[in-house]
Amino acid sequence: MKRMISSVAVVGMLLLGFSAVMGMHHAIKIQKKEGIGNYFTNTEGKTLYWFKKDSPGKSTCSGPCLEKWPIYYKETVAAPKGIKAEDFGTITREDGKKQTTFRGYPLYYWINDKQAGDTNGQGVNNVWFVINPDNFPPK
Repeated sequence: MKRMISSVAVVGMLLLGFSAVMGMHHAIKIQKKEGIGNYFTNTEGKTLYWFKKDSPGKSTCSGPCLEKWPIYYKETVAAPKGIKAEDFGTITREDGKKQTTFRGYPLYYWINDKQAGDTNGQGVNNVWFVINPDNFPPK
């Protein structure tokens, strides 16, 4: 009986540890870079962007646009320190896919960001930008 209880306890601890790791996987981080300022990344350091042609609650990026600017979606997001959790939300796009938002604006990755800390999408066509939570959305 003791062996069975010990086995159940070990399995329980493993599951709790796995849950904690998975929970961290959905965290948003704030990074800082010279010339860019503060900007959002996912836990792995991939930069998140917004599209100037979008509006709160609506994505206008579809078809070939999504090939270069894949959507960012996590069911739940852990907000970074200093940011309200309710600033993050989810929309259902016209194509039926879900997308995470920040202050209503849909979030994306840039296909040409190959490693953590890349911000190659900043300013593309003067409509794609990193998200600086200190002044977002820009006026």
